[in-house]
Amino acid sequence: AKATMIKAGVPCIPGSAGLLKDIEDAKVNAERIKYPVILKATAGGGGKGMRIVWKEEDLQSAWDSARQEAGAAFGNDGVYMEKFIEEPRHIEIQIAGDQYGNACHLSERDCSIQRRHQKLVEETPSPFMTPELREKMGEAAIKAAKAVRYEGVGTVEFLVDKNRDFYFMEMNTRIQVEHTITEEVINYDLVKEQIKLAAGEKISGKNYTPILHAIQCRINAEDPYNDFRPSPGKITDYHSPGGHGVRIDTHVYAGYTIPPNYDSMISKLIVVAQTREEAILKMRRALDEYIVAGIKTTIPFHQQLMHHPKFMEGDFTTKFMESFEIK
Repeated sequence: AKATMIKAGVPCIPGSAGLLKDIEDAKVNAERIKYPVILKATAGGGGKGMRIVWKEEDLQSAWDSARQEAGAAFGNDGVYMEKFIEEPRHIEIQIAGDQYGNACHLSERDCSIQRRHQKLVEETPSPFMTPELREKMGEAAIKAAKAVRYEGVGTVEFLVDKNRDFYFMEMNTRIQVEHTITEEVINYDLVKEQIKLAAGEKISGKNYTPILHAIQCRINAEDPYNDFRPSPGKITDYHSPGGHGVRIDTHVYAGYTIPPNYDSMISKLIVVAQTREEAILKMRRALDEYIVAGIKTTIPFHQQLMHHPKFMEGDFTTKFMESFEIK
């Protein structure tokens, strides 16, 4: 994927040319790239098979544990190496492509609030974004889509450093959990669009810019007061928030039993408003109205996040959760 992106002129993070053959190959690449580096599982996702390495003495143990975890999780222990970008933003661009080589972008989503590489909150537009950066990232995402003649809707994910330099990370060739906020700010049904593109319809080629502000909170069956420990069990009472600009996507209800052997997400709470400040206020109200009894959920975490000064200012990176303390 990286070789294809480099050929297409998409900025990429310095890294190994494909999968690492062995630990010696890893050492040679780390010396060339310079520490810190990150090992990533080629079949990875959800933060599994990833290890940050700050110095050469730690490389062997990181190599062993990353491959072991990747093999157990995905049945594939292949790993590659990249330069580790410290305290970046995680910003992705939604794209659409048809069967005739056309592609367009539908603006960005900021997914920087995450824990152990798993997203917790997403919003669009990104508070870090500028019109110039959006244009550059949008162009890069379209280059990526056209380079592989992408058909359907997908997402090109980037890391953005403090200087607003951005680097291709990966492409998700599917509808994502956070597609909802893009739908809300540009009035565009991405699931319907995906079906129409598969049926052979052409796209207009128009690029979209958000005209509203949307935030999504992932509500998980986890205990935020106990290191986000999973909380399976029976929901004894359930009440969804409502009102103008409030959307909830869920499969649960009062009496539903959450099994222990699947992903912990039980719903997505989405709000849309004219401004970011209004969206935060609306999310606060929606979270206060949301009742899920019988299990622990991440609602209290999101309630505190929506009042956190750094979040309110839009001043956060992927490192945010390392210093966040729930009270």
